[in-house]
Amino acid sequence: MKNIRFLMIAFLILFPTISRAADDSYGYPIPDPYAATIIGTPDQLKPEPTKEVPIKKLVLDLIPNLKKPDIFFYDDGLNFSLALQKQKAPLVFLIPGAGSNDSTPRLLSMIKVLYNSGYHVITLPNPTHPNFIISGSHSHVPGDLTEDAADIYWAMENVWNKVKGDIEVSDFYLVGYSLGGTEAAFVAKLDEERKTFNFHKVLMINPAVSLFNSVSRIDGLLDKIPEGPRRIGVFFNKIMAKFAQFYRTGDFIDINDEVLFEAYKADLLNKDEAGGLIGLTFRINSAGMIFASDMMTNSGYVVPKNKALGNSDSVHDYFWVCLHLSFLDYFNEYFFPYFQKKRPGLTKEALIDSLSLKSIEGYLKSSSKFGVMTNENEFILAPGELDYLRQLFGDRTKVYPRGGHLGNMEYRDNMAFIVGFLKK
Repeated sequence: MKNIRFLMIAFLILFPTISRAADDSYGYPIPDPYAATIIGTPDQLKPEPTKEVPIKKLVLDLIPNLKKPDIFFYDDGLNFSLALQKQKAPLVFLIPGAGSNDSTPRLLSMIKVLYNSGYHVITLPNPTHPNFIISGSHSHVPGDLTEDAADIYWAMENVWNKVKGDIEVSDFYLVGYSLGGTEAAFVAKLDEERKTFNFHKVLMINPAVSLFNSVSRIDGLLDKIPEGPRRIGVFFNKIMAKFAQFYRTGDFIDINDEVLFEAYKADLLNKDEAGGLIGLTFRINSAGMIFASDMMTNSGYVVPKNKALGNSDSVHDYFWVCLHLSFLDYFNEYFFPYFQKKRPGLTKEALIDSLSLKSIEGYLKSSSKFGVMTNENEFILAPGELDYLRQLFGDRTKVYPRGGHLGNMEYRDNMAFIVGFLKK
């Protein structure tokens, strides 16, 4: 699985040459939403940290007497990344997107910028990441925004209790991006009741309005690959072959920024292939989520019930089964039945409605602490959802003209907005 993730990092930049961005004052240069999502922000357009950032790792055992299958022998507890000031400062909690751990590259960029702006910073994995499913979730079934928010809050309280004797904090802030942005709203609502942090500001970056709608749209990108999502393996091998052929015919020494950039300029992939790669990346993350959840709950969804997998057992076949499960498969066959059993009488429609910002609309509209940063061409939003965000948050909504899904998050203007929103 690690090898596949590595290859995906390499392949995700291989997108056709893009046209020049619209002539406006916003300097992010990539107009196509898929290209922006895949390529992200070129290094020369990111802010440069002015001082070294001392990032430390912390692992906490949050759930007493937790029994883990032997296959997860490597998981010692929930992982956190911390960058703490020596002087009194505000503390920012960061929640990443779906499938991301506590030190994903986007998080590291944010840590550096926020630390250089004078903040303590603490990050944790998203509840859909295997580490959180195993060591941070009480149900081990991710996706319910209310339950996930309670687990996130529990993790935040525990890490705060661990470090509060070593640092001075003036205020608490909360920032999340993608799924983490949506989850931040539910975490903040819980904080209104428990008041451990009393978050001063909460920033939601490229959030989903409806989790069901957004995940369906991302998973639907695989519909455009040749013969559809059931041919994921063939599609992946085709992309690998394209890259291998390009590499062999070029004058390259190693797989580095040069070869990736040249492949990008050579129109190696068309738009449907690029969209398919975004969808495939989501499926890879989803496969890890489903496998971890299935093993922790012993549900028998993919791995036979009561089958003990040891640290030397292969998970290859289980991974490929999970990779071919769509979001609707997971929702209809695993997720909904689990919550219907916990909540007798629950309907699919009611569950879908609960996985949306609209379910806490009154709270979000009444609180001035929230802000939203997103893009006009954000493709995870269904028709009408961008307008909904504008109506809900009013002038607290910052919408950039381009950037796709998180493609421009590390751009220097966007990072300046994030810091400015917190300092405002």
